[in-house]
Amino acid sequence: MPENRETPVIGRSLSLRPQTIQGMTELLTAIEAAPNQTADQTLADSWLLGFDTETTGVTAGRDAICSASLVLRDPAKGYAGDVIGEWLINPHRPVSPAASRVNGFTDEFLQEHGGEPTEVLETIAGIIAEAQRHGIPLLAYNAPFDVDMLEGDLARWGLQSLRDRLDCEPVVVDPLVIDREISHRKGKRTLTDTTFYYGVEPRGDFHNATADTTAAVDLIAPITRLYPQTGRLTLGELMDWQRDAYRRWRDSFNQWLTSKGRTPIIGGWFE
Repeated sequence: MPENRETPVIGRSLSLRPQTIQGMTELLTAIEAAPNQTADQTLADSWLLGFDTETTGVTAGRDAICSASLVLRDPAKGYAGDVIGEWLINPHRPVSPAASRVNGFTDEFLQEHGGEPTEVLETIAGIIAEAQRHGIPLLAYNAPFDVDMLEGDLARWGLQSLRDRLDCEPVVVDPLVIDREISHRKGKRTLTDTTFYYGVEPRGDFHNATADTTAAVDLIAPITRLYPQTGRLTLGELMDWQRDAYRRWRDSFNQWLTSKGRTPIIGGWFE
């Protein structure tokens, strides 16, 4: 999540949890046990793999991931059944002052506690790819940011890209894009604002990758309940639906930017 950062969390305590091996084993075991989902699976009843990162900055390829979380959600069990993997990474580049003010990480902390990028990034990308093979979509709030950061890091360390690991386009769920399309309220749409709007209680501090991931996954149930048309979307329809939704939002936003003499935004959503 780039521009959707809100109140900085300065000096929060950073808990260390088991990293690469345990998180990888538990997630892969759970993915193997999950049903193989097909293109006609509806979003409301879909398994989901939530993803979020904390980074040294906001530019993919130049900045790097320093913390990441994956949360596998079984729709039948909800939060109580989540399987979680979380990792700290030594990015081998400095954390920008602005990023450090938001996520609380320092260079010294990451150098001491972070795993080596090649090992951790390979683990994360491998889990995401395995979930995709089982028809489990990747979910992230403002997904292009986190996915682009991951792809940039994979390229930097000479690792296979997500797209090259699959023989098809990855299926991604972006609650930010969905919310913009269906809820025409005014005001900010940071993760904090959006979870408050849908009555989602935070499970930990925002700007902790796992707390952010869980909050983003938690949004799907109230969104699909309040707006049943989104819950009926199938995984096969979802990518094109979100692309179209993003274009409509972008074109409307660009009209406002132009009216204020500001530069329009360009580009699409996973295009």
